[in-house]
Amino acid sequence: MKNYTKWLAAALFAATLPLAPSAAAAGVVQVAPVVPDTFVPVITVQSSCNAVGQQQAAQNGGTLASVNAENRGGQTWCVGVVIVPAKDGERGRRIPFEVPL
Repeated sequence: MKNYTKWLAAALFAATLPLAPSAAAAGVVQVAPVVPDTFVPVITVQSSCNAVGQQQAAQNGGTLASVNAENRGGQTWCVGVVIVPAKDGERGRRIPFEVPL
């Protein structure tokens, strides 16, 4: 992986250098890097769902066991489970939650 990174860096650097007149005469073609025409925003849903899960765990006095982001009808939901420890001989509880993001 390390060698690939060095090779890629060298190739990108070489692509930005101007060609010498002899290279252009020899038929060497310089390729410009491709830049997308559209901007696609990246939304960090998983970290937001993790924060929602931590809030649910704090409200219930437990620990967050798992949390996932799910798309339901075009809306993102945080679905997870909070584990509440046992008290006074009672059994511990598993509390599932679903919260729209």
